[in-house]
Amino acid sequence: MARLVGYAWGVLLFNIIVILLGALVRATGSGAGCGRSWPTCDGAVVPELEGATAIEFTHRGASAIALVLVAVLAILVWRNTAKGHRARTGAVLSMVAIVGEALIGAMIVLAEWVADDVSLARAVSVPLHLVNTLFLLAALALTIFWLSGGGKLDMRARPGVTRAVVAGGAALVLIAATGAITALADTLFPKGGGVDLSAEAHFLSRLRVVHPVLAVFASATGWWAASRSDGGRTWTADLLFVLVGLMLVTGAVNVALGVPVWMQLVHLALADTLWVAYVLTSAGALQTSPATASRLSPSR
Repeated sequence: MARLVGYAWGVLLFNIIVILLGALVRATGSGAGCGRSWPTCDGAVVPELEGATAIEFTHRGASAIALVLVAVLAILVWRNTAKGHRARTGAVLSMVAIVGEALIGAMIVLAEWVADDVSLARAVSVPLHLVNTLFLLAALALTIFWLSGGGKLDMRARPGVTRAVVAGGAALVLIAATGAITALADTLFPKGGGVDLSAEAHFLSRLRVVHPVLAVFASATGWWAASRSDGGRTWTADLLFVLVGLMLVTGAVNVALGVPVWMQLVHLALADTLWVAYVLTSAGALQTSPATASRLSPSR
């Protein structure tokens, strides 16, 4: 089982890398690198790899590998666990989420909501894609949690903790969705991270102000929710405290530097790690038999 847990951690890490590649596609305006063609790239299985085409094709290739890795994880979980094991639920949800990622990506490409498109449809599709991505990471994290001996999650046993977990999770999803919109605005209307609230500004540009305001609230909620975790301070709870602080710092630095692509990727990587830590911490707080969350470390 230890090897399977290690493999599951590897699948989770690889999916975070795929997410970062997707952000690179958006930040460099390479979404149209393969034209209005999916799953092929400009009608070719392997196109000439240069410029935007190379970036977009690399992301598609990595996404395909991620799909296979999640499918293999689901098969291994099914073969190595007994009927009714909760990890099976996590594996199935992971498959649903990764297929959803592929379908949403295909829709965005075929509808041409890429490159310089500033439509409302694109503004909706970007946070939608992001929310499904969080669902995927949460499903993979819970699979790891249950493979590591995590107990059943009981939302009714401790209502106060449940409310804290739900409130914190909702805040993090909302902050991530507005962050995705802000990142899109930074790409389409570069202002070095500035906010344009004038009447002439595009609505995406005006929405930039929402993200930092919500970030403060989400940070406070996350700190509070982590402190409510059962079984004392776990490594995931400690990591959560650190990550919330790093998110605030890197967000400010990102704006100060004029939102360079590399800093956007750092900020996103921390956001994904924060979400995984939050899911694991919340699972540890809600399980019926605590004290297993500390065994989740990939090094064990």
